[in-house]
Amino acid sequence: MAQRTGHRTAPEHTHPDDVSVQTALAALADPVRISLVRELAGSAEWSRSCGSFDVPVGKAALSHHFMVLRGAGLVEQRDEGPRRVNRLRRAEFEARFPGLLDLVLRDEPTV
Repeated sequence: MAQRTGHRTAPEHTHPDDVSVQTALAALADPVRISLVRELAGSAEWSRSCGSFDVPVGKAALSHHFMVLRGAGLVEQRDEGPRRVNRLRRAEFEARFPGLLDLVLRDEPTV
């Protein structure tokens, strides 16, 4: 169960061990979520707040994308004062789905 910290409820997280391959693939099928994962992969853990990502969606849609990523075991979030910061659960996700993140994080070939 999520704890209440400050003015909002702390996010709930799904451990990658509890995620099906279908859920993981569905989470990674969206271009915005892939962008979020790529930006997190290139950042230090807990250094990126939700509002620091350069994605073409509003606040509500961004919250939804993070919820999907948490539900797929890809992202962990915590509140630090007024900011919600993120980390990619790379090691845990890699243990559950070996090689999948590497495929997602590879540069796309240009045509």
